[in-house]
Amino acid sequence: MTAKVTERPGVALTAALLAIRRRRWLAYFLGLVLLLSTTQQFAKLTTADLTSSGTWAIALAWSVPIFMAGLGGLFSERAGIVNIGLEGMLVLGTWFGAFGTLIGGPWVGMLLAGIAGAVGGLIMAVAAVGFNVDHIIAGVAINLMAPGVTRFLANVNFSDRGGSITQSPGISGVSNFSIPVLAGGEIFGWESPDVLGSIESADFFFASDLAGILRGFMFQMSWLTLLVYALVPISIVVLWRTRFGLRLRSCGEHPQAADSLGVNVYRYKYYGVTISGALAGLGGGFLAIQLSGLYKEGQTLGKGFIGLATMIFGNWQPIGTALGAILFGFTETLRLRDPSAAHALLLLVAIIVGVLFLRHLAKRGSRSGLIQLGILTAAMGFWYLSTTGVPNQLPVITPHIAVLVVLLFGTSRLRPPAADGQPYRKGET
Repeated sequence: MTAKVTERPGVALTAALLAIRRRRWLAYFLGLVLLLSTTQQFAKLTTADLTSSGTWAIALAWSVPIFMAGLGGLFSERAGIVNIGLEGMLVLGTWFGAFGTLIGGPWVGMLLAGIAGAVGGLIMAVAAVGFNVDHIIAGVAINLMAPGVTRFLANVNFSDRGGSITQSPGISGVSNFSIPVLAGGEIFGWESPDVLGSIESADFFFASDLAGILRGFMFQMSWLTLLVYALVPISIVVLWRTRFGLRLRSCGEHPQAADSLGVNVYRYKYYGVTISGALAGLGGGFLAIQLSGLYKEGQTLGKGFIGLATMIFGNWQPIGTALGAILFGFTETLRLRDPSAAHALLLLVAIIVGVLFLRHLAKRGSRSGLIQLGILTAAMGFWYLSTTGVPNQLPVITPHIAVLVVLLFGTSRLRPPAADGQPYRKGET
């Protein structure tokens, strides 16, 4: 006679919710591919730049510095500190990444970049946590200090190595690889088939576009990119499945309650900001080593601030931050690759905003929201139909528009840490 094993209701409910969430994300992804396919057909692009594997492979690479800055901001804000200094920590990472690569190779460069960013984060933590300096002021100070430090170091170390006061000599990054069979990689010298590439080249509606996007995440990807995006599940486990993560998050939600339970709030805030700086430094190192092939003054171009935008876009979650970073990387890639594809981006935005308008209408949303979405849809559609090209800056600002839309119409779903940005002093209530 066997005993009947009953599953706990809480476990069953959690599993059901996770299954629903996975299906929802899959539906969102397939819907996005359908939107891109439809936009491409209506725009009559000569090349499939919106869905080609080349576009998405480049987009994935360019998303890495943004994602690292966003993930760094996530760790800092989960500890209750708003890290505006991410841009300066990226800058430190670019210089030390290039210098480390010159003296010891790309892996040494990435190590030094992470250490430099961590030092920048530690300096900010001393100011914002130790001396209770306003977080914004402390972050701005880091952003102003970093370019001056790197220019001095470049003048001292690069001038006699073939570089200059604003630029390092050329450096080489980590090798790339493709996933065998799916994207045509090699297995022990054997050139494997390229299944997704074959489907992409067949030029079927939706199917080829889906294959192209999937192949972009598997084709000519650097080992550094793979390791960086492995931080998504690692961050989820660390923040939500470990004692360290629970204590860190408690410092951003209710530091007084955490202190009453014996958590050293100051120490965990230091941990959060230092980890934040290390991640941002690694992003800067990737930018210099893998993307640019050199250090150049001003090459971050505000990616630290963009990282903060992706963190908000992703609702202070690692997966959402990663998706937001890929969106930013995608628009940056369109700007670099094909002006006609950038023009088609207008149509894509008009369709997406139109879908949001219909969704808002179906849910009987506020009249002001409906009016704003309707005006935005009409404006983007008219802009697309009345022009044949767009300024080169449009792809750059498109993700910012997306963040604004999220802030306008998704405020009720945003869940920042309750004590984010608030000063803390032990013993205060």
